[in-house]
Order: sequence, then structure tokens, then C-alpha cells
Amino acid sequence: MEIERSTFVTDAWSADTMRGELAGPHGYYLVAVPLDDPDRIDGYAGLLAPRGSGDGDIQTIAVVPHARRHGLGRALMLALIGEARHRGATEVFLEVRADNPGAQTLYRALGFVEISVRPRYYQPDGVDAIVMRLTVPTPETTIA
Repeated sequence: MEIERSTFVTDAWSADTMRGELAGPHGYYLVAVPLDDPDRIDGYAGLLAPRGSGDGDIQTIAVVPHARRHGLGRALMLALIGEARHRGATEVFLEVRADNPGAQTLYRALGFVEISVRPRYYQPDGVDAIVMRLTVPTPETTIA
């Protein structure tokens, strides 16, 4: 919750919401810890993807400031996309703040495309949400 509150200052999930997400039957959550300090959390990410539904939704992703720009966010996203594929999802959706160009760049690099805007979605700031969709790619196997 410390990372949640420091990353999403004005629109952080409550502890009850986080608990509910983690306990939900259709969620998949990852926590990233450094190998040299497994008691420290550097990031987390979550997916909602009921098996067989065909869709997945990236619920959240957060990386602490000192661990950013090293590929951790990308690794977490790729793991969630892989899990969505495993659960039969052919599309994955997410919302991203319009004032977060760094996250938007990552998502576009992973193949997400903008499909709509939700005006003033993030409250109390009144910031628009950009809704993005990824058509889950078929995994490719190559000779190493």
C-alpha cells in the first residue's frame, strides 16, 4: 500500500479495494523484488482475466522511482500479457492517465493502441483516461 499511495497520490486504491483484487478468483498479481533484497518490493502489477472470457484488463502497475527506466515495467507487462494469453484472452485493455506520457510510450511499444478517451476519469484530478487495447500476439518460437 505504501507504493500504491506514493505512486497514485490522489487516486490510490484503498486497502480494502487492494485486498479484494488480490483475493478475487479471476485476478493475477505479480510482485517484483530484487534478488539481493527479497524483503523490498520494487513493483507490482495486476491483471483481471476470467478464463475463457477472451478479454483481459490490466488493473494496475507500479514501479518505485529508483527501479524505473530499467525494464521492470516492461517485464511486468509482458508477464501479464503472457498470463492473459494462457487464460485464453485475445485482447487486453488498460486505462492510462493522459498526463502520463512515459507509461503511454511503454504501452505503445508493447503494441497497445488508443481506442477511446474517458473524459475526467481520474478523480479528484479530473484527468482523462486513454483507453488502450492490445490484440494478444501469438507466441513465436525461434531457434536460439
